[in-house]
Amino acid sequence: MSYVAPPRGAPVANAVYDVLNPIPYGCFVATLIFDILYANTAAILWVHAAAWLVTLGLLFAIIPRLVNLVQVWVTGRRVALGADKLDFWLNLVAIVLAIFNAFVHSRDAYAVVPANVWLSAFTVLLLVIAQVVRALAPYRTGRVVP
Repeated sequence: MSYVAPPRGAPVANAVYDVLNPIPYGCFVATLIFDILYANTAAILWVHAAAWLVTLGLLFAIIPRLVNLVQVWVTGRRVALGADKLDFWLNLVAIVLAIFNAFVHSRDAYAVVPANVWLSAFTVLLLVIAQVVRALAPYRTGRVVP
């Protein structure tokens, strides 16, 4: 049985990051689902719920991104892997797309389709790629202990 070696850095910061990082991901996936439901049904409930979810996801994305910013760019210049930097940039671009998505959701309900679906889909896609890169990084760098 093999396990991944624990990450370096402040244990409290790692714990805060690990606890709060999945919350925006869940909010953005739910936003995508609600946007698809609205595009298919035209029930205004779905677009209002998606607007709240994208806003909530953006609010919860602040703290993990700040922790990631400090760990990758400020304190860990020698320790940060290329995968950590790629994860940071993919998450940052996803958050920028989510901000544009929040602006799209602020329009009238009938004016949001199809931009809301595309922005939500690209946001979720970037977050999925970032999670895969982050999950596979220990295996590529040899930080997996047999």
